[in-house]
Amino acid sequence: MIPPATVEQILDTARIDDVVGEFVNLKRRGVNMIGLCPFHDEKTPSFIVSPSKGIYKCFGCGKAGNVSKFIMEHESISYAEALRYLADKYNIQIEEREITPEERQSQQLSDSL
Repeated sequence: MIPPATVEQILDTARIDDVVGEFVNLKRRGVNMIGLCPFHDEKTPSFIVSPSKGIYKCFGCGKAGNVSKFIMEHESISYAEALRYLADKYNIQIEEREITPEERQSQQLSDSL
């Protein structure tokens, strides 16, 4: 399990324009950036990245989210793997710890609700 403080550090450090820019050719348009959506085939750019808000939104297919969500959808990986990807990119050390049986049971209960 990745500690919450490390998750917060990863998400605060990761710049969405930098991460998305690895996969999409972005051009500045005002305060935002625009490009062709990597999630569907399009000829006219409808994929907007807002560096100030730390989010992306495609007005063609409707996909939206933050930097971790983009990595999850683009690479088809889990949330923890996306965090590891971002931590590796920004050289952030992750000190994972084992989940106790009580924490696992509590997590399963909250997931079932």
